[in-house]
Amino acid sequence: MASPKIIIVDDNDLIRTLLRGILRAEECEIIGEARNGTLALELIEKSKPDIVLLDVLMPEMDGLETLQNIKQQYPEIIVVMITGSPSKDNVKESIEGGASGFIVKPFNSAKVIETLKRAWNPRR
Repeated sequence: MASPKIIIVDDNDLIRTLLRGILRAEECEIIGEARNGTLALELIEKSKPDIVLLDVLMPEMDGLETLQNIKQQYPEIIVVMITGSPSKDNVKESIEGGASGFIVKPFNSAKVIETLKRAWNPRR
C-alpha cells in the first residue's frame, strides 16, 4: 500500500498508541494525533492528511460533527470512523456523512489494516 499520510483522532491515549503501532508496522505515515475534533480540524488544516481515523465519541466536538466539518472543507480526505458502540444510527449517520469505513473497538491489527486498505485503494 503506498503510504497514506494519516491523522489519528481519539480521546483515549491507549487507543491512539495502539493504532500508531499497527500503522507504523504497515509503514503508514502518521503525521499527527488529536484527542478531540477541535484539535483534529486545526491539525488537518495544517497537515492535509490522506486519511483521518476518527473516534465517534469524544469530548468538545464528537466524531460525527468533526466528520461533517472535514467533508465540507476537504471532501477528498478519506475518513474512517472508530467506535466502541456501533449503533445503527452512528453507522448510518457516518456513512451518510461521507465516512469510508468503520473500525469497531476492540479491534485487531488485521481489521484496522483491512479497513484502511479498502478505504484507500479505490482511489488508486
